Amino acid sequence: MRKAVLAVLALIWLMPTYLLIVNASVSNDTYTGTAKWFPDSFALWENIKAGWLAADFTDAARNSLLYATGCAAAAVLIATLAAFALAVMPVRHKTLWFWLIYTGTLLPLQVFARPLFLAASTTNLYDTQAGLAIVYVAICVPFAMFVVRNYLTTLPPEITESARIDGAGWFRLFWSIHVPLARSAMAAAFVFQFVYIWNELFFGISLSLSPEVRPVMAALAGLQGNFSAVGQPAVLAAALVVSLPTVALFFGFQRFFVTSLKSNI
Repeated sequence: MRKAVLAVLALIWLMPTYLLIVNASVSNDTYTGTAKWFPDSFALWENIKAGWLAADFTDAARNSLLYATGCAAAAVLIATLAAFALAVMPVRHKTLWFWLIYTGTLLPLQVFARPLFLAASTTNLYDTQAGLAIVYVAICVPFAMFVVRNYLTTLPPEITESARIDGAGWFRLFWSIHVPLARSAMAAAFVFQFVYIWNELFFGISLSLSPEVRPVMAALAGLQGNFSAVGQPAVLAAALVVSLPTVALFFGFQRFFVTSLKSNI
């Protein structure tokens, strides 16, 4: 009975993906605007090519890969430093510092829109890769800190005490002991933040304009706004392609992801 329920839930969960693939494969000439449940043609490769060229996804995908990889890695490193300080070092008012950092995940993104736009405009960072990168790193730090800190709190305090007795400094303790021990949590946090940055749209369209800067989701939104020029199947095919990197990353890091979740439960 349990397996049957799980199978039904899995089918329901996969239904949108199935519809996406079917309708992305329909020939643009025969597409009527009504969603199809069963394929009557196969023009997926033609639709991918048409959508990719229409929105110039090459530059946008390169930008998103740069943002998602570099910014997620930088955010996880900063977050691990903060988590180490809050979980291991004798810092005063740890709870206060934790909530000051973690509050960044509790507020809606719209709260930051105006101040970030004004700050980017006055510092000449608007419509620049550096401007978007700074925003992405700052946005990703709180949740990554939450994941890594929760993992570090599960480690026996005797590890720190033994290393300190042997003369290890805080930097040696962090880099040689806690970073190797927390790599599964850091990998899970990296996956979370990579997926978030890759799929992020709000700041992508509000802090960038030029194709040399905008991320892939902003390019996809622009293509969707002008889908009459290429057809809806081409838009769906492009959306299918740009979602593949996050899926591949999740399955590639699945072992670290599951290990981190088990450690935080």
